[in-house]
Amino acid sequence: MINAIIFDFGDIFINLEKEKSIEEFKKLGLNGPNEELIAKNDLFEKGQITELQFIESFQKFIPNASLEEIIKAWNSIIGDFPLYRLEFLQMLSTRYRLFLLTNTDSIHINRFEHKVGMSFYTDFYRCFEKVYYSYEMGMRKPQPEIFTTILNKHDLSPKRTLFVDDKKENTDAAEALGIHVWNLQVGKEDVVNLFDQKHLPLQ
Repeated sequence: MINAIIFDFGDIFINLEKEKSIEEFKKLGLNGPNEELIAKNDLFEKGQITELQFIESFQKFIPNASLEEIIKAWNSIIGDFPLYRLEFLQMLSTRYRLFLLTNTDSIHINRFEHKVGMSFYTDFYRCFEKVYYSYEMGMRKPQPEIFTTILNKHDLSPKRTLFVDDKKENTDAAEALGIHVWNLQVGKEDVVNLFDQKHLPLQ
């Protein structure tokens, strides 16, 4: 039986407004992400470049945009966090060991915390035994090492651990290590439907 659950964050608990972010960057003159910016994002989410270095990398493509405008467009992806999901998580925390593992960056986390407020994010973080951000770990999902680090540090058994994520490449990487997975389908499923997943040996 599963006794520990590792959750992704974006589109699992907090909704991501991906199309809105694309539209905001279009207003600044950037027509969608390109390979160079995707590579910079990868480095930023691993904590290998600074906030300023990351934001300045956009100015190569949209030189007339200010740093403030770029940050605002970057943060426009951060949507709402429905209270019912927090309440569900609080219930789960009385029954399972919970962990958060997300590919993210310091700008987005600061925006999330500012948007929901201290009381809400404190209640959220309190549900987890440990919160793991990729930019603090120096690695990103789907690197196998990011999962084995958590398993080893917290003495978790893959056979008794569940990983929930909306990206198949991430759940595939976890599954290859023997971890139970739920590849949540955004728009069709919600994290509160966890106990409807009959393929999982949940308590």
